[in-house]
Amino acid sequence: MKELVEFLAKSLVEHPEEVLVNEEKRDNETVYKLHVAAKDMGRVIGKQGRVAKALRTVVKAGAIKTGERVRVDIIDDEV
Repeated sequence: MKELVEFLAKSLVEHPEEVLVNEEKRDNETVYKLHVAAKDMGRVIGKQGRVAKALRTVVKAGAIKTGERVRVDIIDDEV
């Protein structure tokens, strides 16, 4: 599933070499933390969050097939 998140994110951004996905296993859920370059953040989130929502939907659909619970967090490192 991590590879899917990484593939989708790299397909969206202008700087795919700066895409990083960290995987955290919690009780009954896997959290994928997606880091992208600051200048690509808008591309990953999209207008009104539509791209981010679509990304999460595709990942959740893939997880349903394997019986997993997943969450995708888009991390802003510029805080």
